Amino acid sequence: MIPLKDENPTQKKCYTRYVILLICLVVFFIQISSDQSNFITYYFGFKPASFFSNFNQPTFFPILTLLTSIFMHGGWMHLIGNMMYLIIFADNVEDVFGTKKFILFYFLAGCFASFSQALINISSEIPMIGASGAIAGVLGSYLYYFPRAKILVLVPFFIFFTIRVPASVLLIFWFIFQFFNLSNVESSVAWMAHIGGFIFGYIFSVLNGKKPLKRKGKSIFLKKKKGPWG
Repeated sequence: MIPLKDENPTQKKCYTRYVILLICLVVFFIQISSDQSNFITYYFGFKPASFFSNFNQPTFFPILTLLTSIFMHGGWMHLIGNMMYLIIFADNVEDVFGTKKFILFYFLAGCFASFSQALINISSEIPMIGASGAIAGVLGSYLYYFPRAKILVLVPFFIFFTIRVPASVLLIFWFIFQFFNLSNVESSVAWMAHIGGFIFGYIFSVLNGKKPLKRKGKSIFLKKKKGPWG
C-alpha cells in the first residue's frame, strides 16, 4: 500500500516538513552534481565504526553525522519515497508538538534510528544515509495520535486502485513489513533503523502528555498532566 494523502486537517499551518524537504533536495543535488559524490556520502554519512571505535577514519565530526546523514539520500527513489511519507504525515505530528518540539523530536528520532541500526554491527564502516529513520519516528507518533485517520492509499495488485484505510492499518502493516525484511542480508535498506525510529516515535508520543479528540473533522488536543518532554 502506497499512501497518497491523509484526511486529517491540522489546527494551524505547519511548514517544517517543507523546510526539511527543501534541505534534502538541496543536499541531494549537491550529492549528484559533485565529482566527489562517494566521498561526500562517506564523509557526512553516519558510520558506526567512526562513532564507537575507529576514530581515525576520514569523517565529519562523528556525533554530527547523526544529523547530517538524515538529510542525505542514495538516489531519486530513496528521496521521493521518504519525502512522500514526510509530507503526508509530518504536519499533524507538528500540530501536536508545536514547531520547536517537533524539530527536536525529528532529530532525536533520526539519532535513535541510527543507533538502532548501528547496534547490529558497531564496527561497520558502511555509511548510513537517509531520512527514513526520522520519518519512521513521525509514523510511530502518527499511529499513537491518529489511529483512526483515513489514509488514501494506492494498491498495486494486478491493477492499480485506491482505497481509504485507517492509519492504524497502514502503519501497523508498514511496521510489520520492516520485521519481515530484517533477515534480508543482501538489502541495502536499514530495516532496524526504521523499527527503532518507529518505536521511539510511539513511546515519545505516549510520554508527551497530550491526547487527541476529534471534533467536526478537526484534531483538538487535550492537555493531560505534563509529560517528561514538557
